[in-house]
Amino acid sequence: MLTKLGWLAVAGACGAVARYALAGIAQRAAQADFPLGTLAVNVLGCFLFGVVWTFGDRLLISGETRFLILTGFMGAFTTFSTFAFETAGMLGDSQWWPAVGNLAAHNGLGVVSIFLGMATGRLL
Repeated sequence: MLTKLGWLAVAGACGAVARYALAGIAQRAAQADFPLGTLAVNVLGCFLFGVVWTFGDRLLISGETRFLILTGFMGAFTTFSTFAFETAGMLGDSQWWPAVGNLAAHNGLGVVSIFLGMATGRLL
C-alpha cells in the first residue's frame, strides 16, 4: 500500500507528464513563437483547480482526494493555478491592493529572478 506521501509523488509524476504532453501538443499545434503551450497548461490548470476545489466544497470528493489532486497533480502540472486561486480569493474578498501586489510581485519578481538566476549560473 502506498502511503500518503507515495500517492502525492504518484500524483505529482502524473501532473508533470501531463504538463509535458499538453504543452508540447499545444505548442506544435499553434506553430507560433508565443509560448502557447505554457499558456494552455496554465489556463487549463486554473480551470481544473476551480472544478476540483468546488467539488471538495460540495463534498463530491474527499478532502484527502482534493489534497492529492491539487497539491500533487496540479502542483506538478502548474503552480500558476495556485497563484491565480489565491489572487482570486483576495479579489473575491475585495482585497484589491493585496491582489494587485500579489500580481505585481509574482510576475515582476519572477522575471527578475530568472535574470538573476541566469547571471548567477553564468558566474558559477
